[in-house]
Amino acid sequence: MLLVQRCPLLRNGLFPLRRRLPCLFSAGLHSFSKLTEEGVLIFQSKSTDIHQNLALEDWIESNVDLTNRRLFLLWRSRAAVVIGRHQNPWAECNQEAMRNAGVPLARRRSGGGTVYHDMGNLNLTFFSCRKLYDRQRNLKAVTDALRRARPELDVRATERLDIVLDGKYKISGSASRLSRGASYHHCTLLHSADGSALRSVLRPSIPGVNSNATPSVVSAVTNLTDHAPSLTWAELIQALVQQYNTEFGVSSPLAVLDPSDESWFPGIGRIASELRSWEWTFGKTPKFTVQTEIKLSDDVTLERTTAQLHMEVKSGLVSSVRVIFQHQWLPQRLTDELCGVLTGERFCPHRAAAAVSALIRSERDEAQRRLHDLSNAVINVMG
Repeated sequence: MLLVQRCPLLRNGLFPLRRRLPCLFSAGLHSFSKLTEEGVLIFQSKSTDIHQNLALEDWIESNVDLTNRRLFLLWRSRAAVVIGRHQNPWAECNQEAMRNAGVPLARRRSGGGTVYHDMGNLNLTFFSCRKLYDRQRNLKAVTDALRRARPELDVRATERLDIVLDGKYKISGSASRLSRGASYHHCTLLHSADGSALRSVLRPSIPGVNSNATPSVVSAVTNLTDHAPSLTWAELIQALVQQYNTEFGVSSPLAVLDPSDESWFPGIGRIASELRSWEWTFGKTPKFTVQTEIKLSDDVTLERTTAQLHMEVKSGLVSSVRVIFQHQWLPQRLTDELCGVLTGERFCPHRAAAAVSALIRSERDEAQRRLHDLSNAVINVMG
């Protein structure tokens, strides 16, 4: 039987409460430590906010003594794209499609590639001290749990520490973070994610990006429910909890946590705010360049031309811009002024549009039309 433990403050768990156990919390860090000391090692986040759940991972890593101890966290989030710590979001995802769909971008603190999250994706986080860190064993617990739930599924962990179904379809990807006293390994598990949304957002925003950032490896993916339609969330969670207990020789119930509660997790709001910030999400992008051709036209004279655009971006800010025309299109003065206005600005279409608006308004007639066309072309390159 799956045991679920809840504090009275957590009124709505994600799964039915089978058996009520005494609440071991008092307040803050001491209460969470007390809970784990009492043998509760498996947790489920009540939140579906991507930044709150990533903050919960970081809070546990930073605040819980994991000496000779393992913890297991299960969580889901509303639609979001999550990139690895050393990735370039403009090279990994279509930010215009994300803005139109209201899908946020999050940068996690672990490495690895870009993933799409929604409520059809389950996230599993394995915490331990470095001595106990074992990604292969963690994935064995997951694959054994899937076989426990549906013996007919052919699921295996690969050398790249993904989990594939039928030898070719990826259903899980892994990433990890190791620090001196603690570590965590987390992986996704595609249960019933929106495949069309995944495909629409996981493609580059802009052409011509040259970067040393970690690239994602493109793989064919599938949902578990495409192959086992009757597999419910309750069955999947129960199988994972039971197999974790079996694999690691423990007997833990499942406790539901609310990561938005500062009385349980002091300082977690500050961590979530940092993860939401532009400075972390975009500003931590490794430096990169954009080199691409842009096409320009004057609607009045019908004259057309092309130009080579070269931009350098560091810490998410435009550090230099050059525009080289095929033939003279604008007075060099205006091209230089446009490049000067954009230099030092965020590599962001909205901020760039605001920055160049005054310059465009200062010109008239043909110069204004052509400056406006060039500005739009450069801004469109920013995704």
